[in-house]
Amino acid sequence: MRGQSQGELTKGFIHSVETCGTVDGPGIRYILFMQGCPLRCLFCHNPDTWRFGEGAARTAREVVEEAKKYKSYMRFSGGGITVTGGEPLMQPDFVRELFKLCRMEGIHTALDTSGYARLDQAEEVLRYTDLLLLDLKSFNPDTFRKITGTEVDRTKLLLETTAQKMYASGKGGLRHVPVCIRFVLVPGLNDDWDDIAEMGRYLRQFPNVVQVDVLPFHKMGEYKWEALGYNYVLHDTRPPSESDVRRAQELLAP
Repeated sequence: MRGQSQGELTKGFIHSVETCGTVDGPGIRYILFMQGCPLRCLFCHNPDTWRFGEGAARTAREVVEEAKKYKSYMRFSGGGITVTGGEPLMQPDFVRELFKLCRMEGIHTALDTSGYARLDQAEEVLRYTDLLLLDLKSFNPDTFRKITGTEVDRTKLLLETTAQKMYASGKGGLRHVPVCIRFVLVPGLNDDWDDIAEMGRYLRQFPNVVQVDVLPFHKMGEYKWEALGYNYVLHDTRPPSESDVRRAQELLAP
């Protein structure tokens, strides 16, 4: 094997890996769940990824070499690597080097993020990102704060930056990073229809928002909250109806 650069030896703290995921980006994907997140989303299904400094420390090169074992599946299905969390932009140096190596290997990259990060660090990752999966919890600042414990401003700034700036693509030339918005619909929490309609109008300003996915709230992570001793305040919340999911999808459609 050729000599490794210093960047390739950058280590990231990884919570877990899913080798053949199909819901976090197009095609069959190698999904990396990063450890550490500053948000405390009330409906988080991975609260075990919150704490910083835990997880397995692996280099970018080690991860790519492992992911390459699934390259034929990725190529056949139009898949690639997705980095999620936790919040992957809390480890920007590692994700940047990982995505840079993926580009050299011809592997499609997707970044699943809340957008809560320093913009200069996020941009270094976006340079090598083929698809941005941006989680927008709510467009209402008060509701966003209630859900996450943080402000919506950083998420909006990241989205706006993707529409303003162009980066070199893996196929040559410049392009805006395409964005897929992910919105989890939670009854009684972020299902105000006026807020959702306003979010839709906001998102339609951005031609690089190519898709909006409305994801119905579920409680599959509740057992993790209980095991960790956290208070799961959505214990009595039911999933949204199919008609409400469809209505939200219509209001948010690009």
